[in-house]
Amino acid sequence: MMFLYPVLLSLISSGALAATCPSLPSSPQLQSITTLPDPFSWHPLQHSGRVTTLSDWQCRQSHISTLLQQLELGTKPPAPSSVTSTFSQNKLSITASNAGKTISFTATITYPSSGAGPYPAMIAYGGLSIPLPPGVATITFDNSQIAQQNDQSSRGKGLFYTLYGADHPAGAMMAWAWATSLIIDRLEATPAARINTARIGVTGCSRNGKGALVAGAFDSRIALTVPQESGTGGSGCWRLAAASEGAPQDVQTAGEIVQENVWFSAAFNTYANDVDRPPFDHHMLAGLIAPRGLVSIDNAGYQWLGPWSSLGCMGTARLIWQAMGVPDRMGYSMSTDHPHCSFPDQQRGDLFAFINRFMLGMEVNTTVQKNYAGIAFDSKPWVNWQVPTLT
Repeated sequence: MMFLYPVLLSLISSGALAATCPSLPSSPQLQSITTLPDPFSWHPLQHSGRVTTLSDWQCRQSHISTLLQQLELGTKPPAPSSVTSTFSQNKLSITASNAGKTISFTATITYPSSGAGPYPAMIAYGGLSIPLPPGVATITFDNSQIAQQNDQSSRGKGLFYTLYGADHPAGAMMAWAWATSLIIDRLEATPAARINTARIGVTGCSRNGKGALVAGAFDSRIALTVPQESGTGGSGCWRLAAASEGAPQDVQTAGEIVQENVWFSAAFNTYANDVDRPPFDHHMLAGLIAPRGLVSIDNAGYQWLGPWSSLGCMGTARLIWQAMGVPDRMGYSMSTDHPHCSFPDQQRGDLFAFINRFMLGMEVNTTVQKNYAGIAFDSKPWVNWQVPTLT
């Protein structure tokens, strides 16, 4: 079944998939879904049957992307009308202009100690918190400068909103994803930076892990996405977090998240205390990355992060890669208890397998489904749909 991935890429590049994809209604009618929504259903499109082909799935991904932008994350704008950059002393300085407004920000590249490049590179939100094998560069930028994330008062603040206006519907995470795409754009145009833009990864921990997942979902050039301990609103599904709240301790829920910070669009406030209404959950956000590489790094030691929710959510997400015939392109690793955003040796092999394959081009086994903590998740009450074999 491994042939499905190149076939899909060929169809996408030829434009054959888009021709028969129906449009979503501008105001979709939502219904309450108390289980994890079926990624292969056409809901809320009034369409009979289910997704059965690769062509169907590419169309369905476009619908999921649109729905997530409308109801949860806000719209990701295209590149601004004018973007330029300079590269000096390992710093990529980017200037973007739109509608008479201009902003500038910098990404810093840390190169491997050997080799001449071009190097694969991991874009790390908030600094690098995972180990990297030799031969991989690190790119960092101040994502909080792009969109602030202090508390609710941060709404509409940061360089992104200077450019597009404080009332732009994008939440902070979508603003960071926009900046990540600009960085990749300018790396593609800057050979002197010595970065192999076909081997780009993105990572972050905790709130920045949520952001890394969004960036991977909304830029198909990102070869590997590594959310670390991202919890509810990242690797954790909204419905599962709500179900596990208070059992036995508090788990962060959607209602609490929207009171804490501005990572999501203000539009999501409507659904934060009624998470059964959106026609998606975060297994489907993760599914926007398929068939590219994704490995979710999680920590059983913090009940607030909702480890049961993350395990169940990412295990369900993997069914999407399974349907495409490439389940080894998606992995998850749930550690035993350790300090938040530190990285235990226990998970090193799981992580390095994915980096070696998707960033260093090695032929290695990436069948990673690790539950070191032994958390029990019964999918039967939550997954009441069949996994198709997409052809």
